[in-house]
Amino acid sequence: MKIRAAVLERMGAEPPYARSRPLAIRQVELAPPGPDEVLVKIAAAGLCHSDLSVINGDRPRPMPMALGHEAAGIVEALGPGVRDLSVGDHVVVVFVPSCGHCAPCAEGRPALCEPGAAANGAGTLLSGERRLADEDGRPLNHHLGCSVFAEYATVSRRSLVKVDKAVPLDEAALFGCAVLTGVGAVVNTAKVSAGASTAVIGLGGVGLAAVLGAHAAGARQIVAIDLSDAKLEEALRLGATHVVNAAAADAAEQVKALSDGGVEYAFEFAGAVRALDLAWRITRRGGSTVTAGLPPPGAAFALPAVSLVAEERTLRGSYIGTCVPSRDIPRFMALYRQGRLPVDKLLSGRLALDEINEGFDRLHEGQAVRQVVVF
Repeated sequence: MKIRAAVLERMGAEPPYARSRPLAIRQVELAPPGPDEVLVKIAAAGLCHSDLSVINGDRPRPMPMALGHEAAGIVEALGPGVRDLSVGDHVVVVFVPSCGHCAPCAEGRPALCEPGAAANGAGTLLSGERRLADEDGRPLNHHLGCSVFAEYATVSRRSLVKVDKAVPLDEAALFGCAVLTGVGAVVNTAKVSAGASTAVIGLGGVGLAAVLGAHAAGARQIVAIDLSDAKLEEALRLGATHVVNAAAADAAEQVKALSDGGVEYAFEFAGAVRALDLAWRITRRGGSTVTAGLPPPGAAFALPAVSLVAEERTLRGSYIGTCVPSRDIPRFMALYRQGRLPVDKLLSGRLALDEINEGFDRLHEGQAVRQVVVF
């Protein structure tokens, strides 16, 4: 079938993207679902820094690629072997498909699925197939098995979670990346307990979702840290107890003064080594520093190794919030419906597919938290 999709031909375009137009809205050919695959009518797709890092070349991917990895939609058709979904079901797309059989999957860590990671790196679905082609028949790569900046997407069944139809699809889309990653880092990776002290560095959609998660977990202190005063104000509205501008020369000292020497849990979502260094410096003795930011592959972080032992410090990575999506998305949505996880407050704008380059300008300039393309 012929659909409209946002296609990235090459990485490294210079902003403003409204002028350089890295994403071309094209008519492409989408093949029907093969075995264990599903055709989804996309209702809403979120603009995320992970998409931006492909556009600017920080996260290299095979080109050309149909972009987009955070979305929700409606099941349109089922491939052979799919028996646990029905046409008309509402689903959230997850950007790492889990095979269910490799060592990480068997250990209950589907975010680390080895075949899923290999397929994502190759630009294919979990099956190894590509279901997209341009008008000349040239194959297009899939972005993280999703490619959801499009009217429809053919994806692996292992990339989908069925969700409650009561949740609006433009809000449900955020659960596939921002909420899984941010809330999951708090409740799964760090296991923040009620009464703990926390700090969140980098207040994009994922970082602000972590603020929501820390508030829902009952943290007594949530210090929000960013370069943008507007985002600091937003963090206060979402449950942060204190804010610190990261540009301040004494930012670390401010956090330590607020938290009696450092927080128990510091979370870094900026994807920058300087932000991770700040997170490490504001973590107290015996505390945990958790990073879910994705810096360029060549970035390196140096730390005083003795403090790992002498201060019993912990440094942990968190990918997709250490989540089991089929378990955690329904749980997080239940909290949302109870008013305990107001994910709808992360939405800062809705736009048409033709406006996507302008949307990435706003994201690049820090003027938006989570925008969604609606279809």
